[in-house]
Formats: sequence, structure tokens, C-alpha cells
Amino acid sequence: MKKLLLLTLLSINFNAFAVDYTVKMLNQGTGGVMIFEPAVLKINKGDTVNFVATDAAHNSASLPGMIPAEAETWSSELSKDISVTFDVEGLYAYQCTPHSVMAMVGVIQVGENLTNLNEVLSQAESMKGMFVMNKERLIDYISQL
Repeated sequence: MKKLLLLTLLSINFNAFAVDYTVKMLNQGTGGVMIFEPAVLKINKGDTVNFVATDAAHNSASLPGMIPAEAETWSSELSKDISVTFDVEGLYAYQCTPHSVMAMVGVIQVGENLTNLNEVLSQAESMKGMFVMNKERLIDYISQL
């Protein structure tokens, strides 16, 4: 019974320290045009990122093959906020779907376990050909982690 109580208290205590982050979806920001701000985040497992549609006609969507295998994908509607809680450690890359050709992308590192880093880098390298501008943006963001 004591072990169950201790386990319950520890899990409640862990959740009490979870942090919420805000990422704005912008037409223009300090890093350029068609941008998430901040575009690079390092967070802990259990933290939540609130993607805020500050400017209209943007969304946030995980990139296929660029999140941990056990993680859930997400995709918001255009001009709608979405909150995503990250429960699996690893590297996550995401985009604004209608502005993906303009490299409106971002990255989130959850925890210290980056076992999917090579896969994400490989996918990011192959995506450069579809970007009509900011071709190095995603690779640059990953290099900041």
C-alpha cells in the first residue's frame, strides 16, 4: 500500500512540474517570413506546446517520418490553435502545411533521447528540394539542438 501511495505521489508531483510553451504561427517574425516563433524548442517529457494561430491561414502539423516512432502525429485546422503534449522523448519536426514550400517549419527536442536524430536529418535533407525559399532552414534549426 505504501508503494502504491508513493508511486501516486511521485506521478502527481511530476505532472505538477510540466511546463506549457507557446509557439506563434506568423507571416513575419524575427527569423524571417512564414515562421514559427520560437522555431526551436527544447522541452521535457510531459510538457505541452500551444501552437497559436497569431496570423491567419496557418496550422501546425507533425512531419511524417520526422517524429519518434511511438509518438502521436498532430495536425490542426487552418487558423486554429492546437495544444500538443509531448509524452515520448525524441526529436520532432513540424510544418505549416499550406506554407511548407516556403519552409515554414520548426523543431522540438523532447528530453535527451535523440535516437531518431539521424532519421530526421535524412528526411530534412531530402525535403530541401521541395522548398522554394529558405532551403537550409530546417537543417539550421536541427543544428541548434
